[in-house]
Amino acid sequence: MTRLQALDPKEATGQAKELFNGIQSKLGMVPNMMRTMGNSPAVLQGYLNLSDALGKGSLGGRLGELIALAVAESNSCNYCLSAHSFIGEKLVLIDSDSLHMAREGRNKDPKIAAALFFAQTLVEKRGRVGSEDVDTVKAAGYTDGEVGEIVAHVALNVFTNYFNNTANTDIDFPVVEAETV
Repeated sequence: MTRLQALDPKEATGQAKELFNGIQSKLGMVPNMMRTMGNSPAVLQGYLNLSDALGKGSLGGRLGELIALAVAESNSCNYCLSAHSFIGEKLVLIDSDSLHMAREGRNKDPKIAAALFFAQTLVEKRGRVGSEDVDTVKAAGYTDGEVGEIVAHVALNVFTNYFNNTANTDIDFPVVEAETV
């Protein structure tokens, strides 16, 4: 049972309606997470702004989706695991093995694996990583700016994980459940 109610886009008014209209035109739907965030247009706008900015970053959509899965598994967020598994497979065309391995912070490409391990380390250490952690991800080939983007992707996904775990958002994608609890 959901703890925060999702708004019906047809009944929304004001800024929430404007945001929902933009989401609808871009995605062809308004996912339940965004419908629930719409209870506070400031929350929804903040999410959309950071997500849009990171989508234009240097890491790319593929790595962004893999980081989202690594973080969602770390935080046992079934909504985000479901959404990013679907997006990763259907929109970004990531193979199922890579999607599953990302949840464990792994990848066949050592550079991607380093980013995923760093992302999970950020979650585990609550952002209080050490010089060795940063040096390791930089040694894998990431610039200072890209390390910053990894941190931002983690922060965005921690936000959505916490939001969905709090709201107990109804999953509107094929359900994927966390292996860790």
